[in-house]
Amino acid sequence: MNVFKPEKLFGIIGHPLGHTMSPLLHNWGFSEHKIPAVYMAWPTEPGKVESFMQTFRNLPISGASVTIPHKLSVMDYIDQLTERAKSVGAVNTLYWKGDKIMGDNTDAAGVSEPLRPYCDHVKKALLIGAGGAARAAITGLQTLGIEEIYITNRTASKAEDLAEEFKISALDWEARGDQHFDLIVNSTSLGMSGKFQEINPMIMDNQDTNTIVYDLVYNPMETIFIKEAKTKGCTVIHGIEMFIHQGLEQFRLWTGKRLDEDKARELLLVQL
Repeated sequence: MNVFKPEKLFGIIGHPLGHTMSPLLHNWGFSEHKIPAVYMAWPTEPGKVESFMQTFRNLPISGASVTIPHKLSVMDYIDQLTERAKSVGAVNTLYWKGDKIMGDNTDAAGVSEPLRPYCDHVKKALLIGAGGAARAAITGLQTLGIEEIYITNRTASKAEDLAEEFKISALDWEARGDQHFDLIVNSTSLGMSGKFQEINPMIMDNQDTNTIVYDLVYNPMETIFIKEAKTKGCTVIHGIEMFIHQGLEQFRLWTGKRLDEDKARELLLVQL
């Protein structure tokens, strides 16, 4: 009888982790490439990040994904940040480089890659939200060469702080629906499965068939934002695309291998 013995250990830290599809994606990837590794979920409360990072150093953990709410706090326990992580100002991926723990960020690629086919048509973009995902979204939009970027948030000071840091423009929350945008990206939890599911983060009166809507929320697939965008004839990009692309880049960092994007999408859509 063959007993599977993983040689490498990976996982994800965050709180809560009930919704994560990362183990599904990465364990499938290890199987596809016949890599003797396993990927686990490690629910980690906000006060336990330091303890986890000590464990990361002391146990044979090869890499980890970092999700809400640890993308900023984990930076205090890392030896070196990649240029991507520095530009975003947040970390979602840990790996070893020699005896150093590296902190990287693949979220920006998760935002930019699904938008790349459309970027020539985007002159003016609106980003909704000012949390960790927003930082990655701004970096992703800037790497595509989108120059006119506006950010809006219910807490205005957070949007203003990011606008100043990234040299973009802050927009008043109540005025977010007053003009047309070529691209609208939602990086908030509004529309996510649960208590915010019926809240649309955007007022859509001035959007039309020339608007691209990208909702980073992937559960449910058809958010209220996506549904209303479709009634307006907008081009829509589902949040699962962000998840796929950031995950494929993590897998490449850890293994040097590339996963088939279409197969990964099919796997995740069946799960959703």
